[in-house]
Amino acid sequence: MDEKTEFSQRLRKAIEDAGYSLRPTVLEREFNTRYWGRSVTVQAVRRWLRGEAIPSQEKLQVLAEWLKIEPHTLRFGEQAAESIRTKRKQWDEALDYRERETIEAYLSLPLPQRKIVREIIQAFTKLFASDKP
Repeated sequence: MDEKTEFSQRLRKAIEDAGYSLRPTVLEREFNTRYWGRSVTVQAVRRWLRGEAIPSQEKLQVLAEWLKIEPHTLRFGEQAAESIRTKRKQWDEALDYRERETIEAYLSLPLPQRKIVREIIQAFTKLFASDKP
């Protein structure tokens, strides 16, 4: 099964789980009342439901918020969302407060300075990786 078809199945299930009728006109109306961009057509929505297209990330976010489902779960499935949660948990557990402070400080830098810091870290990584037997 391809990713468009799988997305369509997840979208259909999320709509039904949220208690809405699985009709393109319902999806089009509910989506457009929540989306501040250019309205989608019934034809576009029909393509989502048939597994012919996947909405843009911005539209996916609106769908996920409306249907009360994580965007990653809607787009990629529960396995992918669980993998992300697991990696995020591992990341959180691996860092102590000093490392978190350092990362927060890094993220507060302007982009040109962040690039310099990143290059320095990569240089150290290459230097010390060559020291390993």
